[in-house]
Order: sequence, then C-alpha cells, then structure tokens
Amino acid sequence: MIVHHAGGIPLHNTAGPSRSTWASGRKITALVALAATFSAAFVFAPAVLTKRPGDGYANQGELVETVQASFVEYWNSGVRAFSPSLQSAVDYWLRYHVAKAVIAAILLTVLLSLGRMLFSSFVNAGPLALGKKLAYVSAGGLVTILALFSSVLVMANVQGVVAPFSSLISMLPAGKTDGELADTLGQVRQQLAQSTRAGGQENPALDLMINDFARYHAAMAVIALIAAAVSLGVTVLLWVRFAKATRFNRRARLGLGSIGVLAALFTLGLIVVGTANTGTAADPAPALAAFFDGGL
Repeated sequence: MIVHHAGGIPLHNTAGPSRSTWASGRKITALVALAATFSAAFVFAPAVLTKRPGDGYANQGELVETVQASFVEYWNSGVRAFSPSLQSAVDYWLRYHVAKAVIAAILLTVLLSLGRMLFSSFVNAGPLALGKKLAYVSAGGLVTILALFSSVLVMANVQGVVAPFSSLISMLPAGKTDGELADTLGQVRQQLAQSTRAGGQENPALDLMINDFARYHAAMAVIALIAAAVSLGVTVLLWVRFAKATRFNRRARLGLGSIGVLAALFTLGLIVVGTANTGTAADPAPALAAFFDGGL
C-alpha cells in the first residue's frame, strides 16, 4: 500500500517487492537450476551420448584396459595406421570430447547469463542489509569463478577434439614396471631418447605420436591465445565501464573492479599457457619423452 500525505506525494511503499524484482528472482532461480543441470550433465552425459553399438565402454576402467592393450598391439604392428581396436578407442574419445565441449559451452553461457542477472540485481536493488550484501557478493564471486573454470573446460575439450589420440595416451601408466605394456613403454622411451639425440626416428608409430603430440599442443596454443584476446577485450571493457561509473555507485564499481581484476589475471594466465604450448608444439619430442618418463 502507498501512503500519501495531504499533498498527495508518496511517503513510503509497503506493497512489498515489485513485479520486476519477483521476475528477476525467478530468472535467477531458473538459471541456477540450469547451471546445476548442465554441471551434472558434463559429468554423466558424455559417456551415454557417445556410445555406439560395438564401441561403447561400460566404464572408465574398461576404456583404460582397451587403450593399454591396443597401444601394445599398435606399437608392435610396425605401421603408422592405427590398429582397429585403437582406432575404435580414438573415435570414441573424439566423440566424448565433442560432447564434453558442447555441454561445457552451454554451461558457460548459462553461468555468464546468471552472473549478469546477479550483477544487475545487486546494482539496482534498494537498500540491503549486510547479510544480503554478503550473499550477493559471495554468489557473484562463485559464479565468476565457475564461469572461468567452465571456459577452461571448453578449451581443454576442444583440444581433445583436435588431437584425441594424444589425449587418450595420457591414460597409459608411464610408471608401470612389469608386463608387456611396461616393455612397450620402455621401447618408446628408448626410441624417444634416440630421436631427441639424433633428430629423427624410424618407428612409424613413434613418428605419428610425435606429430600428434605437436598438434595437441599447437591446438591449445591457438585456443589459449584466441581466448586471451577475447579475455583482454572483456577486461578493457570492464575497466572502461568502471571508469565511467560514478563514485557514488559503489556497488557497480565493486562488481566491475572485482571482475576486472579476475579477467586481467585470467588473460595473463592464458598468455602463459599459449606461449608454453607454442614452444612444446615447435619441439614436441622432449615433452613427449618427459611424459613417458613420468615427468608430466
């Protein structure tokens, strides 16, 4: 109810939250539910979505066992082309990363929308008690961190799509000391050592592994540097908006400044990742040798 004095000017409003406030709250609730749904989907859905008759895997353990056995078979074949069992595993892993990348991208979109809604609601809300202010700040910080993490998930899974074989061989137990797989890994290490010293390799499988490992890191270099350019643009935009915000709008300046700092740090991290992967892509054999030595 609106109470008036004799001149008809409103003194205060006791009608409760406005319709727009309720609508904003419903949208935030819906976005939180979507974020939770796609977070769960990221973990559980890819294995279901990527199964095909004849090349599905009951669990991660079965996939690991298949990769280990097929890698030994492939290495001993003496040819560059994958064996049928290894090709099947690589194809599955490619589809798995595609599913992960798509779900992570959707999750990132939801989190960005949620963050924008929270920011707008926080800035435009009326007087807030200390508890509500802390709740807004905590929620905004959490959503921002989750969005950054989701962007990393998108990048990592796109990298897996580009070079699924290199992603797949990360399942090999580099430190294994007995059995046929251990003997095979020992041969890989020996030939990699010879390759780094002599500047060449004779085993076709090793040649493919080195080339694919270079593509794996080149993909991340490109992805990280593109993401760094986007993140830099967002960082500049945030600080421009921070500078334009009046000093009386403390909430807007707090939100823009905090997110701007995180975005700047994220940009620097992406540049470091992109630069490091560029170096590895240019000379992949030592890094691959370090992996098989258990150093990565």
